[in-house]
Amino acid sequence: MEENHLNHTCEFLLIGGSAGSLEVLFKLLPLLRADLPFPMALVLHRRNSADSSLSGLLGSKTLNPTHEVEDKDPITPGTIYLAPADYHLLIERDRSFSLDYSEKINFSRPSIDVTFESAAEVYGPGLVAILLSGANEDGTHGLTAVKRAGGTVVVQNPDTAQMPFMPHYALTHLPIDHVFDILQMAGFINALV
Repeated sequence: MEENHLNHTCEFLLIGGSAGSLEVLFKLLPLLRADLPFPMALVLHRRNSADSSLSGLLGSKTLNPTHEVEDKDPITPGTIYLAPADYHLLIERDRSFSLDYSEKINFSRPSIDVTFESAAEVYGPGLVAILLSGANEDGTHGLTAVKRAGGTVVVQNPDTAQMPFMPHYALTHLPIDHVFDILQMAGFINALV
């Protein structure tokens, strides 16, 4: 892949993952630059008995401010947001978050699809969405919406995923812009402007 294709404009970066994705984030976050010029949101399948220490744990891996989303939080550049357990995370037109307690999708709340789809409507071509390790189909419909809106879609190389089903399912169902291992993913994110 030629380097000049890697300079995408990014207004908002979304990362979705399920089983095996935390290990990826623990390796990825320390590799990211400390002055990310765009906001980033993590949508992870978590147990309902929310582990409130997760945002602190993720925050300890990065110099960027990291916190769990609260309803109506404005989306601020340079901040890493974590979708709270047991709520769908939606992106509003005024570029704020809202939390939703409707039924689970793909047995998951938060659903990666729900967040990716709502962000695609708001950010369009300025959205970059990355799908990590996981064991179900969540994320593929969302990536399709991002792609349709002109955004950039990335999946973790299934060969490097603890649970390859999720990225592999996306790869077989839509054209993916980039397939990366963790180091390549960090380089890609750091090159986003």
